[in-house]
Amino acid sequence: MSIPIVVNLDGTLLHSDVLVECGFAFFRSAPHRLYQPFNWFAIGGKSALKSRLEENANLDVTVLPYDKQVIDWLSGQRAAGRTLALATTSHEHVAARIAEHLGIFDKVFANSEQLSRSAYVKRDTLVAEYGEKGFDYVGNSHDDISVWQAADRAYVVNPLMGVERAARKHGNVERVFENRSPPLKVCAKSLRLHQWLKNLLIFVPLLAGHHIASLPLVALALVAFLVFGMCASSVYLLNDLLDLEDDRHHPVKCRRPLASGAMPLLLGVLLFPALLAVSFAVAWVFLPWRFCVVMLAYYVLTLAYSLALKRQVIVDVVVLAALYTTRIIAGVTAIGVHLTFWLLAFSMFIFLSLALVKRYAELYAMQKDGRANVRGRGYLASDLPLLSSLGAASGFVAVLVLALYIQDHDTTILYRHPQVIWLSCPLLLYWISRIWIITHRGNMRDDPIVFAARDLTSLVVIALCGVVFWMAI
Repeated sequence: MSIPIVVNLDGTLLHSDVLVECGFAFFRSAPHRLYQPFNWFAIGGKSALKSRLEENANLDVTVLPYDKQVIDWLSGQRAAGRTLALATTSHEHVAARIAEHLGIFDKVFANSEQLSRSAYVKRDTLVAEYGEKGFDYVGNSHDDISVWQAADRAYVVNPLMGVERAARKHGNVERVFENRSPPLKVCAKSLRLHQWLKNLLIFVPLLAGHHIASLPLVALALVAFLVFGMCASSVYLLNDLLDLEDDRHHPVKCRRPLASGAMPLLLGVLLFPALLAVSFAVAWVFLPWRFCVVMLAYYVLTLAYSLALKRQVIVDVVVLAALYTTRIIAGVTAIGVHLTFWLLAFSMFIFLSLALVKRYAELYAMQKDGRANVRGRGYLASDLPLLSSLGAASGFVAVLVLALYIQDHDTTILYRHPQVIWLSCPLLLYWISRIWIITHRGNMRDDPIVFAARDLTSLVVIALCGVVFWMAI
């Protein structure tokens, strides 16, 4: 009979660490008890901390970032008749739930109140159970080297630096599982650099005020674009940390670096305040203080949205529209021009339409996936027709605002031929209608601003509108 396979949990079967996962789950479920883990650690050390935290955290083990490649291989080995065991330094309460969820393990070795398993205790336990060289072991870190020494064959999963070499030196390495994405790619994805396209809105006041030829103002706008991007990336990281469980239930967001385990949660915790500090430091040195105030308002509003407002029906899309508009206000304060009523009104209505596009697309995807509502949101699938009506109406009101702007007295100061701007109205009506048709068909899979920056038809419409406004000057 084939010898059993023993599998480590943290970093091996799981693209994460159970203790850290429990810490986040505990904070989300009971933020008012944040002090308690420090008390547990002070009284009983790391062992007591792990035990108490894992017992008290409401951790959803069904959506943890498991390594599918390893699980598929283990399932195949079990189907071939081999016995599987899970060996972990995590608490037996969590380990048993994970084993029950996966349904492939015959035995579980885990910590308890009476026994705390370090790497060497784990090795001794396995040798006592199966005998020296009486089991194969699957691990990933330096802590697993002593266990590999006692195992018949070693299987190494996404090894940390130097681990594979040490495993080959001290053990009989049979196979190495390597399925990690390149670190730079993971970092870029976690910062959502593609979302920086939305920050191009900072340049709108530069164009609207006819200051594009002013190199000092263009330089200020570029600095504003960069620091606002860093601030936004900090918000995205914080939002992903706060929305971790909801994202893991989402068919698309579950692939985000923090939700999927591609980026360690603790790295995200360190990275988001660092980006925030750098963005405000650079803004304070190079840009007007009003820009810093606007950026702070953006951060606070985004945080409020992540914590509570996103769960409020309609309030969430109004806030999203306000966040889009805040980027334009940031551009205004960066270059020191006047914010007109018309630009503000047009921005709010057009961005409200695009925010409704975003929410409609998300709800449509959930309905297609067989779910009646969006987890963490207040909408139902039955709200789809109403959302599309509100969104289209808001977009058309934006066109009406543009039409009224043409008749304003101040417009004649900026444009010699303001009547030419009328040509942009049918272009904008076409673009809004097309966006909503695409969304209604379930083909809007990105943020609408990002979609517009990548969509050829949208770029052509933007270019034509640019030509129209240039002809009006």
